[in-house]
Amino acid sequence: MKEINAYLIFNGNCREAMTFYKNCLGADLQLVKFSDMPGNVPAEAKDRIAHARLTKGVSVLMASDNMPGMTFNPGDNYFVSLQCETVQETDQLFSALSEKGKTIQPPQETPWAKRFAMFTDQFGTKWMLNCAKAQ
Repeated sequence: MKEINAYLIFNGNCREAMTFYKNCLGADLQLVKFSDMPGNVPAEAKDRIAHARLTKGVSVLMASDNMPGMTFNPGDNYFVSLQCETVQETDQLFSALSEKGKTIQPPQETPWAKRFAMFTDQFGTKWMLNCAKAQ
């Protein structure tokens, strides 16, 4: 495992929030919209952010918007995100940590990751596993 990061979820204002944090922190920001993702995306979600990555030095903060209509509870809008080194490590951690939990997104490739997964563990902690593509 390379690192552990906080991952924030926003209710349609991810671009605004992460741009604010970028300006305050003097950091670099990468954004991927839902319309950049494969598959069918509802029209009302196309401009929402599917993945944001804010970096300054070794510090990283990641975020995304939820899909329209999804429940949003301020204060409950975070994940613990593990940055994995290999697809195999991602799959092993998913298998171990998600046991007796609830899968949100099974391990799969995304525009930003060789492997990405989301789940809630048996204790209610929300996790993301990310094995980044080479940049």
